[in-house]
Amino acid sequence: MRVYVPLTLPGLAAAYQSGELGPGPVDAYAVTPALREWYVSDDIEELEYATLNRAAQSSLRLLAGNPQAARRRVVVALDVPDGAAVADPDRGLDPASLGEVRVAGPVPLAKAAAVHVDAADAETDVAAAAAALGAADQGDDDAQFTVDGAADHDLMWFGVQEIPHLIG
Repeated sequence: MRVYVPLTLPGLAAAYQSGELGPGPVDAYAVTPALREWYVSDDIEELEYATLNRAAQSSLRLLAGNPQAARRRVVVALDVPDGAAVADPDRGLDPASLGEVRVAGPVPLAKAAAVHVDAADAETDVAAAAAALGAADQGDDDAQFTVDGAADHDLMWFGVQEIPHLIG
């Protein structure tokens, strides 16, 4: 099963140094039945792209809580055994938690398939979005517009062997 773990660049550096994402539980996103129903598609590529974007939004929340981190969203795509990632049954239909899963223990970074990171030219919009997140959560439409601006930037794909360059 493919899961998408939201991180920051410092979080990616820590995972690289330790060789794993964790300790568990590891919060991630995956194509869950509730996400399939919400997205109304059977195309697995579209569903995984939607899941990646949900993880990117979660990475933005991590950035909002870590002002020292570079303003670039980071998502690690990992392959875990089926059943290792579990959705919370009490939040399954909550629109805010669609696709959220937890992996019980640490996940070896060797299980990573790819790393997705914002390009440097997204940093200004991502910084503004991270700063506006609290106001957007309170219903401020202008702040939500700013937050949505980060989503206009697609995350770039990197191979796992490129992590040292990303965190360098």
